[in-house]
Amino acid sequence: MESESVRKYIFQLLLAIEYCHRNNVIHRDIKPENLLINPKNMDLRLCDFGFARSLNSKTQGAGLTDYVATRWYRAPELLLSNVYGKEVDIWAIGCIMGEITDGDPLFPGESEIDQLFCI
Repeated sequence: MESESVRKYIFQLLLAIEYCHRNNVIHRDIKPENLLINPKNMDLRLCDFGFARSLNSKTQGAGLTDYVATRWYRAPELLLSNVYGKEVDIWAIGCIMGEITDGDPLFPGESEIDQLFCI
């Protein structure tokens, strides 16, 4: 994909996540299948908020389930514990940016332990 297209899509995705995070919502399942793209005007929309959770000052990631994101886009803290926060969404965006740049998944682990080795 052309670098200008990558830049435009990632910028739109970052805006969507910034809105969620500003409202204390973590998506927890950012992956290419959850991105809707209009090829006519290159608009991107984030969808599937089934795993999304609201954070507050008391929870702040404590005790959330660790099985949320598709393995290839899971942050290391999701693979190792159930204490995490908004940064897991940013990790997934970085993985997607790498993937749309060259067409191959950045960390294609075949199991959770293999995922850690790939990272």
